[in-house]
Amino acid sequence: MTAGGFDPDCRRCDRLAGFLDAVKAEHPDYFCRPVPPFGDVDARLLVVGLAPGMHGANATGRPFTGDFAGILLYRTLHRFGFASAPESRSADDGLRLIDCRITNAVKCLPPQNKPVGAEIRACRDFLVRELAEFTGGSVVVALGSIAHGSVVAASAMRLADAPFAHAAQHRLPSGATLVDSYHCSRYNTQTRRLTDAMFEQVFATARSLLDG
Repeated sequence: MTAGGFDPDCRRCDRLAGFLDAVKAEHPDYFCRPVPPFGDVDARLLVVGLAPGMHGANATGRPFTGDFAGILLYRTLHRFGFASAPESRSADDGLRLIDCRITNAVKCLPPQNKPVGAEIRACRDFLVRELAEFTGGSVVVALGSIAHGSVVAASAMRLADAPFAHAAQHRLPSGATLVDSYHCSRYNTQTRRLTDAMFEQVFATARSLLDG
């Protein structure tokens, strides 16, 4: 295992492991493994997504890199000083995250981008270890309700005490602040459920909280 408890060889979920094998056979140049967290080891901001995308992180090996959702995410991170460039093209493009780390609630590509509950729970201990590094004045941004729910559960809280809502803030037992956002998926942005301004406000909040 690597720092934060991440296991690059994890195959604890039979359905996900089998799916990765099948995708690798079809796309031999794809990463097709558990996708590691990316970013600053001493970060105070943790961005939690759902899971790697088929032709995004699952292909490149870097969260939110190579798919539509990453376009808005990295552009916004750059705008608020959390990334050295506004675009993440590949895992070796030289982009750096600044005081920020990105991870996923589920580290492996799920079929139809939909992990089942058992898979989310099986991957949660990795998130528990990641969250343990974010205390005090840190900020956790959860992208979507599933990521939110996994952060809440990993923090030994009840969803009833921290319901998901875009731009909502919740204090975690660690002292970190959880800030919710709708996921920056193509569907959410094209239907205008999530606008650029709405997404930017989430990270403006994160920046304000971190800067005190």
